[in-house]
Amino acid sequence: MLVEHHKQTQTIDRTYLLTAPLAELIQEARAIRQRYCGTSVDICSIMNAKSGACSEDCAFCAQSGYHKTAIQTYPLKSVAALVAAAEAACDNGAQRFGIVCSGNRPTPRELDMICEAARLITERCNIAVCTSLGKLTRDELRALKHAGVTRYHHNIETSRQFYPSIVTTHSFDDRIQTITDAAAAGLEVCSGVIIGLGETWDDRIDMALELNNLPIVSVPVNILIPIRGTRLEHQARVSAIDCIRCIALFRIILQDKVIKIAAGRETVLQDFQALGFSAGANGMLIGGYLTVKGRDVAADRTLIDEIKIMWANGL
Repeated sequence: MLVEHHKQTQTIDRTYLLTAPLAELIQEARAIRQRYCGTSVDICSIMNAKSGACSEDCAFCAQSGYHKTAIQTYPLKSVAALVAAAEAACDNGAQRFGIVCSGNRPTPRELDMICEAARLITERCNIAVCTSLGKLTRDELRALKHAGVTRYHHNIETSRQFYPSIVTTHSFDDRIQTITDAAAAGLEVCSGVIIGLGETWDDRIDMALELNNLPIVSVPVNILIPIRGTRLEHQARVSAIDCIRCIALFRIILQDKVIKIAAGRETVLQDFQALGFSAGANGMLIGGYLTVKGRDVAADRTLIDEIKIMWANGL
């Protein structure tokens, strides 16, 4: 076994993870996913509830006020619109619905509106409510939980050492503080990464190790789609094979966490999407990714059915 796992402590063989035949890593990742996660597929959908004009300078983000992109910019959607979007997500088969807002943090009025929407969604829909609202205080996070929010999403984005190359308006430790505060407030926490920002393979391993030491339950793995007008618009795309290796090493290190293939899966993985689930993934986002349109929901439903058949046959 190339990873020895004891709660928060792991001994890993980096050379093996980075040089072992991909088929060997996939086989180990598949066995770990079967052992810890079974055959359930975690399906969530998100809504870009407030778009653009963000004060942060994240190099990859079309919504940053530092970039000139062609996205729509609009204020927080109404409570009724948030509830309607949650109902649509539920009808599409999503188990979780995420309310995502641009900016470092919402205003008090915006937070009240989101709490009201969460209460109504919880009453009316058979779907769990998640939020991604930036850096909140513990009291604000407790207010979300009291309103019915079950999970808070806050990505680490990349490795600690590479982070200053991607974001300068806040620190990596700011991200970690919000994650730990959300957990302390009684919320489950979802925190993931973006691969393809220019990081090294050691950075990718460090991301997984950092996440493994945090109080999280779910890890979205996003694949950069370079967007015109952002600082990374000319960044070379990672290959599908590198994405598959990254998913496998995340599963090997993170063991029992939900690993979701998120933004970029259609564009980069294309016909290799099912292989990502053989390599350890057990969740996906459906219905789109904030400023990037996703695949047709019916096609994703077919893919999910195929994944379950594949897993039933030991693949």
